[in-house]
Amino acid sequence: MLSTSRSQSKYGPNDTITVQAIVYQGDTIPYKELSGVWIYGKMTDAQREAYKKWTRLRNAVYVTYPYAKKAGAVFNDINIHLASITDRGKRKEYLKTREKDLRREFTKPLMELSIYQGRILMKLIARETGNTCYQIIDEYKGSFSAGFWQTVAWVFGTSLKQTYDSKGEDAQIELIVLEVKRMYGI
Repeated sequence: MLSTSRSQSKYGPNDTITVQAIVYQGDTIPYKELSGVWIYGKMTDAQREAYKKWTRLRNAVYVTYPYAKKAGAVFNDINIHLASITDRGKRKEYLKTREKDLRREFTKPLMELSIYQGRILMKLIARETGNTCYQIIDEYKGSFSAGFWQTVAWVFGTSLKQTYDSKGEDAQIELIVLEVKRMYGI
């Protein structure tokens, strides 16, 4: 009885990997060119301090930017609604209702922010709305209330009248906001 057997091959047609090679002293060696490698020395004290400040700012922007976006949307929504309401009493009633809703939604999370994060939030609100926090309070609550809250802010070492300058002193914040938008599509 004749039988033929076929042995199973250990390697198939897709088991070959083609790599670049270089001949070194008569021997062929596979090689792969790696991209550049950055080597950093130890940070100086000034660099370490700058890095800490940057990280703190970046974290504050990541925490507060969603609130600033929401504030901008609410500000625009309120302005649209107020444009259609001519009766002063109804305007006041609408503002009280919106304020009550906003307090219910945001009091707890905003109270958990640090003073530093609050400063960054005020900058970002100015960025999103085009108005300082002082102007917003003055417009909706009146000059007395705006003055009161400005005094409270002053006690904590800040100001409600902070403007936003994306090309000047707030350029780092702008870079971080663009990073957040790019990463999360906010």
